[in-house]
Amino acid sequence: MTEFVIMVRKAMKSANLDSFDRKLLECVRRNNLEPARSLAEKVGLSESSVLRRLRRMRLEGIIIGDIALVDPALTGGAITMHVLVQLYNDGHIRTDAFARNMARREEVVAAWNVAGDEDFVLIVQVPSMEAYDAFTREELSEQSHVRDFKTLISIRPVVDTLISRRPLRA
Repeated sequence: MTEFVIMVRKAMKSANLDSFDRKLLECVRRNNLEPARSLAEKVGLSESSVLRRLRRMRLEGIIIGDIALVDPALTGGAITMHVLVQLYNDGHIRTDAFARNMARREEVVAAWNVAGDEDFVLIVQVPSMEAYDAFTREELSEQSHVRDFKTLISIRPVVDTLISRRPLRA
């Protein structure tokens, strides 16, 4: 099953959104393929007003993209791993190089440089444990300046991080 979501800009301090815009964003964050007629009924506007507002929010960069969420099993990533990575403390050059390298790997579907005991949190999707083993040997070895890593294997999603559940800021 394919779901569609809207990615919404993080900083909305300068965005001029009224209550109708906010209601529209809440609806399209969950399903951006919902017909304008249905959206208009939900938010109390005309269909043309809904279309005009959505177009404006895209042009202003409030809505920054329309994406399809594809079942990982269809992309060859049926196993999801959360990987906690510690690098040797070599400074920003190695940290930035590791980040660039992870961004190039198709198995890495998300990555964060974090504070604390770990340096990175990766979400890795692979078709098999053999593929994950190959990934770790290529990317998480000492030669890659990785001191240690810990793998958490996902059993099932409980809250999907790709669909924002947080309300828009006032």
